[in-house]
Formats: sequence, structure tokens, C-alpha cells
Amino acid sequence: MPAAAAPIISSVQKLVLYETRARYFLVGSNHAETKYRVLKIDRTEPKDLVIIDDRHVYTQQEVRELLGRLDLGNRTKMGQKGSSGLFRAVSAFGVVGFVRFLEGYYIVLITKRRKMADIGGHAIYKIEDTNMIYIPNDSVRITHPDEARYLRIFQNVDLSSNFYFSYSYDLSHSLQYNLTVLRMPLEMLKSETTQPRQESFDIFEDEGLITQGGSGVFGISSEPYMKYVWNGELLDIIKNTVHRDWLLYIIHGFCGQSKLLIYGRPVYVTLIARRSSKFAGTRFLKRGANCEGDVANEVETEQILCDASVMSFTAGSYSSYVQVRGSVPLYWSQDISTMMPKPPITLDQADPFAHVAALHFDQMLQRFGSPIIILNLVKEREKRKHERILSEELVAAVTYLNQFLPPEHTIIYIPWDMAKYTKSKLCNVLDRLNVIAESVVKKTGFFVNRPDSYCSILRPDEKWNELGGCVIATGRLQTGVLRTNCVDCLDRTNTAQFMVGKCALAYQLYSLGLIDKPNLQFDTDAVRLFEELYEDHGDTLSLQYGGSQLVHRVKTYRKIAPWTQHSKDIMQTLSRYYSNAFSDADRQDSINLFLGVFHPSEGKPHLWELPTDFYLHHKNTMRLLPTRRSYTYWWTPEVIKHLPLPYDEVICAANLKKLIVKKFHKYEEEIDIHNEFFRPYELSSFDDTFCLAMTSSARDFMPKTVGIDPSPFTVRKPDETGKSVLGNKSNREEAVLQRKTAASAPPPPSEEAVSSSSEDDSGTDREEEGSVSQRSTPVKMTDTGDSAKVTENVVQPMKEVYGINLSDGLSEEDLSIYSRFVQLGQRRHKQDKSSQQLCSRCPDGVIKLNIALV
Repeated sequence: MPAAAAPIISSVQKLVLYETRARYFLVGSNHAETKYRVLKIDRTEPKDLVIIDDRHVYTQQEVRELLGRLDLGNRTKMGQKGSSGLFRAVSAFGVVGFVRFLEGYYIVLITKRRKMADIGGHAIYKIEDTNMIYIPNDSVRITHPDEARYLRIFQNVDLSSNFYFSYSYDLSHSLQYNLTVLRMPLEMLKSETTQPRQESFDIFEDEGLITQGGSGVFGISSEPYMKYVWNGELLDIIKNTVHRDWLLYIIHGFCGQSKLLIYGRPVYVTLIARRSSKFAGTRFLKRGANCEGDVANEVETEQILCDASVMSFTAGSYSSYVQVRGSVPLYWSQDISTMMPKPPITLDQADPFAHVAALHFDQMLQRFGSPIIILNLVKEREKRKHERILSEELVAAVTYLNQFLPPEHTIIYIPWDMAKYTKSKLCNVLDRLNVIAESVVKKTGFFVNRPDSYCSILRPDEKWNELGGCVIATGRLQTGVLRTNCVDCLDRTNTAQFMVGKCALAYQLYSLGLIDKPNLQFDTDAVRLFEELYEDHGDTLSLQYGGSQLVHRVKTYRKIAPWTQHSKDIMQTLSRYYSNAFSDADRQDSINLFLGVFHPSEGKPHLWELPTDFYLHHKNTMRLLPTRRSYTYWWTPEVIKHLPLPYDEVICAANLKKLIVKKFHKYEEEIDIHNEFFRPYELSSFDDTFCLAMTSSARDFMPKTVGIDPSPFTVRKPDETGKSVLGNKSNREEAVLQRKTAASAPPPPSEEAVSSSSEDDSGTDREEEGSVSQRSTPVKMTDTGDSAKVTENVVQPMKEVYGINLSDGLSEEDLSIYSRFVQLGQRRHKQDKSSQQLCSRCPDGVIKLNIALV
């Protein structure tokens, strides 16, 4: 019988930083402002961080008295006018962390937030703005000449774009993991609360809680999965000294939510992408895997379906499906110092025993279970051997590893040359992808927290009986995962993931009794809504590590893309080329500094002086390991025992140590998500209560014509739809502009409106522009008035240099975007100290174009 368990809500949601000459006092409270905690931060230490947490929970009256005494005790003279000893410095919503370069420590606070999604009443917020405050007092500050440069590099990681957090929902784990934890047996939770805990986890000291008889409710909180936490290094210094409620873990990636209205019944479709913080970087500078099995630019995408009419993890209906994308798990790279359209792919190290691939797949078996399915979309047939190098090496690695695994748990390898099928006029790419998606979803299954509905019995479907996964008394579990990759993991990968997600969405809707067959067709409101979510998801990830939006979308492969899309590809080519050539090195430095891959210190070379960051990401190569992993038994023994279930979700002693369990009274604010969400105790406005404005299938996609079938599963003709089939994306593109890449210097809005072509071009004959990694100082764009002067001279130089008549295919808005792009390049050339060297490596066309536009 499942226990009455609930997630623990953080008691620190509102923060105020108070300042004196010798101390900072960080006062945090819950949203109701009934419980307070206080941190004291010493400002007299020039380089050390001294934080004191008394772990006491204050009432509102006690905090007022405490602040009054602090104000009185820090005044210079008693009664002197204007001599307040306690100043209110800033208000915030969470602590990102603490960081130190060459001087003292800084504290990074979240000062603005925006609600992006809601899962079972648990709000997910996006960081909108942050404040970075230097802690030591000016009287003890020891200045260093390179401090400002490190500070600028650190702040190039724009925390206001695509960083998300939640006070009560663990974003680093999947919904299946979070609900599995909540459904632990009651006896297990009772025994867990009586076990002695280590000091680092024993944060549930007696705080006068009333637990009468059977009215107690267990509150559960789990340790985050640090692979997807981006501020783990920033919080590491205070992790063992402060109460856990002060630790707010943030993820980086994408979060979007839309409402699917089925005859008035609201169903929320949520898409969450978690970008890995291990071996993270830009597109060309991070390829393959490091020596610990972490692959470059790995992203875990989860689609969550929930019946919004019941907001409760225990009483509501929830379903999710998880898939992964990431670079090919081999030692490989591309040399971008040469001016070649497509930099050659090189295998950096010989790995005959597939050591790095074994480490990577061992991680996946532990988190997802079996089977692990690889969908490899790289090219198989090429005039010049390029992408095929990766395919041949990956096949050899999987073949070697599979011979030691039990036959029922072997890695499934699916090679499919998507580029070849795209060129062929006889083959339909999406039809073939749909066949692959059906086989994948049948093998892995999906998660749903309810037993099979009666619709599967009354209206049985033959595909339902063939579904894999694990069936339990409370529902179904997903076992195994699909891992999709091409070379860049951008265009082809996003389309393939969309098709698999569309297939899984049909099964999810069927399992909740919302459709009669597990099948969804294109040109329905439900699929259009889901496609828009996935395109936003793909654009955001592409901006983060590729420098531009997607080039080839689902409509491109359906052959219904508008003709204007071809002209936009020119702009996308320029944008991605510019990003790879001029800003990727600076972005990579920012990521390395933010994630703690590089720690500045006296006597060591500075970050900008390093010729390569290889040894920062491959630290094991600099020391002899005490033990060597077996070449045959390459998996973790505990993991293989519990397959096909993922080891992370098995109830065992090792996993129980990661949980924090406490018994609350059923009306305690720390587990009462109803009062937290609706807040009946306070007077609120409609703007605050309904601040989440999400896309709705009824409002944005359903035709407004009277008499049209209102079902979101009805196939509609192009002239019947609320949105054109060809896609009026003006509003969506504006939203993408606001989601700037977080791992880069904040680019001007126009730079993000420009999309670029990718090497991941699905087999088109267009060659990609070469790229050069150079360091440059980011500059801000001037306003649009300046760019208007340049726009007049854009068309003719582009025709002379590239042989393209832009006036035939681009709108005035596109021309304005391009003119800003060129102007940014001019300013970079003028302001960079090494402009001569920079210009010598630029393509001749860009130099001519700049000269023509000066």
C-alpha cells in the first residue's frame, strides 16, 4: 500500500539581504512569511568565506526583533540622525551560489523569476535576472589586476536565459523517479526515519512539530542528480554548513508547457530538457566523450502529460516519456583552425576495448535500465569519408560491449542514413521514422502512475499488448531509453526525437483514456501543438551550443516548408558561421569558469593563457588510477542485477541514503501544496494567480468557424486551421529571441533572430562555411537607428560578394537583421586588440563585405 507521502517544499523562497560594515545577514522565509531562517556572512575576511547558520526557525516577530537589535547595535552613535546600522541591500528569490576568483567571494542571488510550468501544483520558474554582490568590505579588500577580467568572463554566462528551478519539484530527476520515491512502502519510510543520519543529512532536528496519531504525513526529499545541476560547484562550499532549504539547484536547457483542451478537459503537455553540466561546451569545441564517459552536449528530454483537472501527485493522472541526445561516445574531435567548409573528423585515441563507451553506457544503464537503444543518424554513404568514420567506430564499440552483456539486455543499435532518405524522392522520411518510433516505444514502454484504464479493455488495440516496459500494480514504468545522435545533434536529431515523442504521446493519451487508439495523425491540433513545443525546444538547444536556431524542421521533411525558409537559411548560415568563428572560444571559457572546470589561483596560468582546455576535462589522464576497470565485465555489478529496472529507482540501502524523510502534521506548510499553490490565506490579484500564460489548443490552433469539430484529434485542412499549416511563427520567433543562449556573452536581439545553417544539414549539397576559434571581446549593439543606415548598402555588396540577390527573397526585417549582424562584425574588428591576426583568418568574403559597408 503506498504511503501518504508528499514532496517537501523549501522554506526559503523569499530572501532579503541586509548589510552592515562587518556582516551580511541573509533572511529567508517561506512564501506565507510565517517561518524564517537567517544566515550570517562575515565581511572582514578578505579571501575566506565564513557563513554561520544557527538552523533555528524564527517567527515573524522574532525576526523583527532580531533585525531591530542588529540595527541598534551597529549604529555609530546612539540617536544620531541618519545613522542606521543595518541597510536593506537587495531582495531575492534564491541563492545561485558563491564564487571566488583571485580576490574575495561573491554571492549570486536570483532577483527576478517567471513561472514557466506547473506539474501537480509544483511551480517551475525561469531565472529572469540575477545580482552578483562582492562580500568582503572595501577596507579589507586586496585588489588583483586580473579580477575584473575573470568577473567579466563569469558574467558572460547569462543566467537570465534558460535556467530553471523549483522550490518543491526535483528538476534534475524524471517524473518517474520522483513519483516512485513518493510511492515507497510505508514500512520503509518508518524505518528510514528511525535510522541515525549523518550530520550532512540530519537536517530534520526537532522543531516542535506536532505529529498526532495517524494524522502524520511523510515528507520526502531526494538528492539531486548532479549531472544535470549547473550550480553544483557554486553551492559546494556551503553544502555541508547550511540547512538544506538554502540550497536551490538549477538546471539549464528548456522548459515549455501547453494546454491540450479535449472537449473542455484540460491536459497539460510539458517538455523539459536537461542539459548535462559534464563535458559541456560549444558545438565544435566539445566533441565526443571525456575519459569519465560523459559525452559532449548531452541532453535528456522528458515529455510529461498530466490531467490538469486534478492537481495532486497521489490522486492525479500523470505520464512521462524520456529520451536522450548526445555526441557519439568516442574520442573524436574536429580541427576548426583550418578554413575548410567541413572540418575533418579525427579519432584522437585508439580505444580497442571501447573503454569510454563502456563508461557512458554503464551510466545509462544505471539511470534508465535496459534496453539502451542507439539511433545513429550519421551519413553512411559519402564521396569523401567523413561522418562514416564515426559510424564504423561506434559499430565496433557496441559489438565489442554486447558480447559480454546478457542477451536480453544487449545494446540495440539502429543505423539509419537520414540524409540519404531525405535526398530520395521515392522515400518518405517521416514514415520511416514513424516505423522506428513504434518499435522503440514498444521496447522501452513509458511511465504512467495509474493502472490501465478501462478503455484499453473495452476498445483493445493490438499494439497495446506488445508494449514493453514494466507493468506494476500502480501503473507502468519505462525501462530503457532511446539515445539519438547525428554529428551535431541538432536538426536531424530534433526531428527524430519529435517523431518518437509523437508516437509516445499517442500511447500516453491512450493510457489515460483520452483517445480510443494509440495513434495520432499530422494536421491535428494536438500534433501541431506538440510540434511547436518541440521546435521551441530544438531552437533553444541549438542556440545554446550551436549559435543559431534550427535549419531543417519537421515541415522541411514533410516538404511543406514555405519558400521564404530558403532565404532565411542564408541568414542562418552567416549567424552560425560568425558564432563558431568569433565567439565560441569566449563562450567555452565562460562555461569552464562557471561550472568550476577551471579554478583561478595565484601561480597558475590564467584561463585565457591556456592553449587548450583538454586537461581540464580529462583530469584522469594526469594521474595513475589505483584500480583499472575490467575490459570484459565493464558494468557496475549492482546495476546488472536489477535490469531491466534502472538501479537508481530500486529500493535498496544505497538509494535510501540519498533520501531525506521526515514526518509532518498533515496541515504543515512544508508539505501542503494546495495552500502553497492557491494561497487562500492572502488577498491576491488575477495577474499573480494566473501568471502562467501557456499555449492552448483551443485558442491558438482550433478553427473559430462554427460547426467545426472541436476535437484536437481531428485532421484539418490548411484553410480550416487556427494557425496556418505553413506556420505563422512571428510570435514564436519573438519568444525564441527572449531565450538567449545562456552559455555565451549576451548577444544583441538581432543576433538571435538570425538563424544559421548547420553541418547537420541532413544531406543537402550545401557546404557549410568554415570556422575559426578566436578570442574576442563582446560588445553591445547600437540601437536600430544606426543599423538603418547600413541596410541601404546591404543588397548590392551581398550580390557582389556572394552572388545572391537578397532583395528577391528577404523582407525588410531580414535585411535589418543582417545589417546588425554585419555591424557587430565591424565593431568586433575595430575593438579587438588582435584585429590584424583576426582579420587574417577571416574569410575574404566577410572582409570585402565589411569594407563595402564601412
